[in-house]
Amino acid sequence: MANLKMTDVGKAYGGTVEVLKDINLDIDQGELIVFVGPSGCGKSTLLRMVAGLEKITSGVMEIDGTVVNDVPPSERGIAMVFQSYALYPHMTVYDNMAFALRLAKKSEAEIKEAVTAAAEKLQLTQYLDRLPKALSGGQRQRVAIGRSIVRDPKVYLFDEPLSNLDAALRVATRIEIAQLKEAMPESTMIYVTHDQVEAMTLASRIVVLANKGIAQVGTPLELYETPNSEFVAQFIGSPAMNLMPGEIVGTGAQTTIKMDNGGTAVSSISTADADMGLKVNVGVRPEDALLTEGDDYAFEGTVNIVEALGEVTLLYFMADAGKDPAIAKLSGIHSDIRGKTVRITADPSKVHLFANGTSLLYR
Repeated sequence: MANLKMTDVGKAYGGTVEVLKDINLDIDQGELIVFVGPSGCGKSTLLRMVAGLEKITSGVMEIDGTVVNDVPPSERGIAMVFQSYALYPHMTVYDNMAFALRLAKKSEAEIKEAVTAAAEKLQLTQYLDRLPKALSGGQRQRVAIGRSIVRDPKVYLFDEPLSNLDAALRVATRIEIAQLKEAMPESTMIYVTHDQVEAMTLASRIVVLANKGIAQVGTPLELYETPNSEFVAQFIGSPAMNLMPGEIVGTGAQTTIKMDNGGTAVSSISTADADMGLKVNVGVRPEDALLTEGDDYAFEGTVNIVEALGEVTLLYFMADAGKDPAIAKLSGIHSDIRGKTVRITADPSKVHLFANGTSLLYR
C-alpha cells in the first residue's frame, strides 16, 4: 500500500478551460479520503487524474515517492471501482474477479487463492458461479470491489460506487465498505461521492472541492464543527446551516451580535475590540436550534412547513423576506406549531461567525 502526494496539480482542457488548479494534498497510507463538492467542481476529474485516465496539465503527482505524471494507468498500481460496476456480463463472478490476474499471467493456483480470499471478505463465496445478471445491484458492486481487491493495488479509487443503488442497498453496501476498510487497515482509498452520509461515516478525512481548488481538508467532525467558510458550513451538514446577518456590538470572551432582524445573538468565538461594528453572518445549524421567548435570538419567523419525522421535527420559516427559508430541527413532535411565529437561539458554543465569507476562527 502507498501514500500519495499532489503538488500544485492542475487540469485544463484545450489549454484555456481550467477545471482544477493549485491542488496540494498529502494522503497517508491507510487513509480513506473522500472527495466531495458541488456538481462540476472537478472531484471525479481529480480521481481520474490519480488513476491516469486524465492527463495532468500542471504540477506533480507522486505515488509512494515516484512521480507518475506520465506513467500509464496500468503501471500505477491503482484499482478503480466505477458507479456502473463495469462487469463482463458473459463471465461468472469468479471469472470477472480473476480477469485482471489472468492478464497479468498469474498461475491458476495464485488466482484461485486471491479470488477465494476476496470473495470471503465480501461474502461472495456462494455467488462465484453466477453471472452478473443473477445478482442484485449491491452484489454486483461487491464483485466490482472484489475485482480490485485481488490485484492488491497501491491505492483503491471509488467513483460514486453507490449512486446506482436504492436507499436500503446504499446503507447496506456503505456498511460493507466500512467493514472492508477495517479489515484492510493499511489500504489507501480515495472515494468520490455527493452523499454527505457516505462522506461523514466513511472518511478518515474529507476534501471539499470548490472554485477549481480545495476549500478545506479535515476530519468529518472538524469540517462539521469548525468550517473555515460559509461555503463549507453550508455544504457540510444536512439540512444546511442557517446564516443570518448582524453586527458585532460586544467583544470579549464571548461576542455579542445585534441581528438585523432586531434580535441579539451570542457566540463563544472571542473577537478583538477592533471588530466592534463588524458586519457578520451568524451561523446556526438546524440541529443546534433552540426555541426561545426572550430577546436573545438569532432569527425569528412564521412557521410555513412542518415535517414531522417522528424522533425529530423540521420547521421551515421565512426569517428574512426574499431569502431561503430558515430551518430548525427540533427533538420530538411539534405538530401544532405551524402558522406560529417562533424565535430561535442556540448555545453560544454552537454559534458560528463569518465575515466576507470566512469564519472568524480562521482569520
